[in-house]
Amino acid sequence: MKNLLGFVSFVLIVGGINGLLVDHLWGLHVFGFVRYLVPADHRTAGYFVLIAVGALLAAATALLDRREGGGRTRHDSGD
Repeated sequence: MKNLLGFVSFVLIVGGINGLLVDHLWGLHVFGFVRYLVPADHRTAGYFVLIAVGALLAAATALLDRREGGGRTRHDSGD
């Protein structure tokens, strides 16, 4: 589950940033299918929403990792 959430958050964040760059400056669509998630009339706001949702999923993934004991803490120094 963590791997799937991490992958989806990565795709949403990179796709949102890439969509903003392509829309306003220049560029090549890295994840071309992401543009189908955004309404045509509200592209800028839609790409910001994709970035925000991706960041929330990344935070949820980190929280799941910590709860399952996969994250290192200061007490896991290896001593």
